[in-house]
Amino acid sequence: MQVQPLFDQVLIKPLAQEQTTSSGIVIPDTAKEKPQQGKVIAVGPGALGKDGQRLPMEITIGQTVYYKKWGGNEIKIDGEEYLLVKQEDILAIIN
Repeated sequence: MQVQPLFDQVLIKPLAQEQTTSSGIVIPDTAKEKPQQGKVIAVGPGALGKDGQRLPMEITIGQTVYYKKWGGNEIKIDGEEYLLVKQEDILAIIN
């Protein structure tokens, strides 16, 4: 299935977090924090400004980003989990 986000929405595949600490302690699923890093899978065309002109997107497909911990909507596509967030919920691009 192919998904095309609308307006200034960005589809992100969250990156898996470490399963163990640096000292070797295994972290159970119930104690893990939500990931805040992900790879951009698809981007919308951009939001519309007050004058009706389309605002350009800063984010592009393939970038790895940090996003807000509690932002966005979790969705499943072909059994895999993704996050759909507004561009403004992306905090930084990881180079």
